[in-house]
Amino acid sequence: MTLRDEIAAYERMQAELETEHNGSWVMIRDGKLQGVFDDFETTAEDAVKRFGRGPYLIRQVGAGPITLPSSVMRFEPGHVDRHADR
Repeated sequence: MTLRDEIAAYERMQAELETEHNGSWVMIRDGKLQGVFDDFETTAEDAVKRFGRGPYLIRQVGAGPITLPSSVMRFEPGHVDRHADR
């Protein structure tokens, strides 16, 4: 699936998600809701741990979509030691 497919899946679920989980963060992968979370970082950490690079959609329910430049699209959890290979 592509990110466009994941966005389309979110849009199909949007009304129900806004009723049940407004303000929460959700992860969509393979067209299915994979989890509901309290914050972005927890959502992203779970996504990376479970699915690696993706694609998957992380979105805050009820908030409009945001566009990030490709330079910030790579998420690394805060606890990653960037110098561990040195």
